[in-house]
Amino acid sequence: MRGFLASSVGVTCAAALALPLTLPATPAKAGPSTLTSEAAAPGSTQSLPLVPLSRKRSLGPAAPTQGLTRRNVRPFSLVGVVWDDPGSELNGRVQVRTRAVGTGDWSDWQDVEAHNDEHAADPDTAESASSRVHGSTAPLWVGNSDGVEVRVEAERAAWDAGEAPEPEDDAGGGPEDGREAAPAAASLPGGLRLELVDPGGDPPSRDARTAGRAGGAPSGLRARSAHPGVTGGGGAKATVIPALSREETARTYFSDGTAQRRTTPYIGPRPRIITRHGWGANENLRERGFLYTKTVKAAFVHHTASGNKYSCSQVPSIIRSIYRYHVVSSGWRDIGYNFLVDKCGNIYEGRAGGVAKAVMGAHTRGFNTNSMGIAVIGTFGATKPTDSALKAVSRLTAWKLGLYGANPRGKTYLKSAGGNLYRKGKNVRLNVISGHRDGFATECPGRLLYGKLGSARTTAARYQGR
Repeated sequence: MRGFLASSVGVTCAAALALPLTLPATPAKAGPSTLTSEAAAPGSTQSLPLVPLSRKRSLGPAAPTQGLTRRNVRPFSLVGVVWDDPGSELNGRVQVRTRAVGTGDWSDWQDVEAHNDEHAADPDTAESASSRVHGSTAPLWVGNSDGVEVRVEAERAAWDAGEAPEPEDDAGGGPEDGREAAPAAASLPGGLRLELVDPGGDPPSRDARTAGRAGGAPSGLRARSAHPGVTGGGGAKATVIPALSREETARTYFSDGTAQRRTTPYIGPRPRIITRHGWGANENLRERGFLYTKTVKAAFVHHTASGNKYSCSQVPSIIRSIYRYHVVSSGWRDIGYNFLVDKCGNIYEGRAGGVAKAVMGAHTRGFNTNSMGIAVIGTFGATKPTDSALKAVSRLTAWKLGLYGANPRGKTYLKSAGGNLYRKGKNVRLNVISGHRDGFATECPGRLLYGKLGSARTTAARYQGR
């Protein structure tokens, strides 16, 4: 079982909402992993190996294809495809269709985003080097389902140079004329498996007034020990971190406890944040240790590419599913994003370690150090993000970047840890609020969300009082 770099602070889940005075300046050494068996956790993951599919001779040569024909399965709500080697890319098209529980209706074929390696831990880190890590597609939310069919077809360019396989049955039927379908292993990654994720039941509802203390102060900042609306009876089991006004936020995070600062810091009001306990995170799934970086100089905005067919009441289930997919299926130490935002403008705590701390995520391969990742739940290549989601991104970045003195309309430098745009060690000048595609060649966060980032920068700066 893998071990990950852990903070010498030694904080546990119970302290995730605490406000310590300082953070370690550098990551501590790795400690032993305490990951609990997946089988002991609420929810479940079904992992089904894909097999070669066949195609009718009359349809002509086809690219290598693997998949599963229609089958009954235990209920699930999110799907993805994984494979053995995280260094291999799935150059092809992944499609699924599912059967809804209750109605028995089958969906149309839906595309699954095949390229997901840009959402990952930085190269040469303990998290990325773990033997548990797999290659994986983006997850797709399909709702409560009990039937599935999947096909994964290699891109023609990936296999044209070799000998064309025997024709296959596009409908997913058996081999024609008694001949076996051509193996797809030469053009598709080895060990392809369909992952079907059941998020488990929703946590018991709790009164939002039982909110706990905000999650950890940045290095060098001090928090008042008893500020109205910050401390409460919920403690570590609080479901919500309450919103604060800009004045309350400044007093909470920048007061030395005896005298008011002479100058007002540029910081936005703290937004309401739904905690990991609030969305029902099973803390036994993730790695126990936390990893921090020195500061937060930039925010990368993402989309989850999980589709837009969801209601906001389903979001806790969606996040639990993504969390399980990242940890159990992809082999990461925790959910990759630091925060998630839904279409209704709700903000959710992502990777554990304290919402105000500089928690090391796995969201922008090559640029996870000294940054944070915000994922807007949905797919925004052809769908516009809601105004509520954009406002939430602006409020969140105004607050979190303000804790570390960053101007949302400014530029900053981050050192690349290696990727497909910038070599390892290169200092890259980026917007303080950047899209994922600014640090890695990817479509994320989708054309229509990326086009709104200029507005988000302006709004966030206004929230900071700039």
